[in-house]
Amino acid sequence: MLRFKFGFFLTEIGLGFTGFGIFFSFLGIVFFFDKGLLAIGNILFVSGVLMTIGIKSSLKFFMKQTNLKGTISFGIGFFFVISGWPVTGMAIEAYGFLILFNGFWPTLSVFVSKIPIIGWVFHQPFIRSFLDRYRGKRVPI
Repeated sequence: MLRFKFGFFLTEIGLGFTGFGIFFSFLGIVFFFDKGLLAIGNILFVSGVLMTIGIKSSLKFFMKQTNLKGTISFGIGFFFVISGWPVTGMAIEAYGFLILFNGFWPTLSVFVSKIPIIGWVFHQPFIRSFLDRYRGKRVPI
C-alpha cells in the first residue's frame, strides 16, 4: 500500500496554482490588461503561495515589519485591478511584488545562471557584475 502525506499534495497543488497564476497574469497583460484574466491570475497566485508554504508561514511572511509595505502595495494593486483600473493596479502590484520578494532575487539569479540554455546570458560580463553587486545583500526570512 502506497501512502503519501497530505501536505505533499497541497505543496504540488500550490505550485500548480502559482504557475497558473503567473500564466493568467501574463495572458492578462498580453491581452491589453484584461481585468478578468489579471484578477484570476492574482487569485491563483496568492492561493498558490498560501498552499505552497502554508497559511501560518504565509501570514508570518506577509505581516513581517519589513514586508508590510510590499503587502499593502500588492493589496492596493489587487483592489485596483478588481475595480477596473488594471494598468494602475498592475504597476502598484509590481512594486509590491518587488518589495516583498527582494530577498529572493539573489537566490533566483544563482538558480537561473545554472540553467543550461539561458544561463549563458547571466555569465556575460555586464550582467554578471550587476548581479554580483546585489548577490551579497540577502535579507533573512
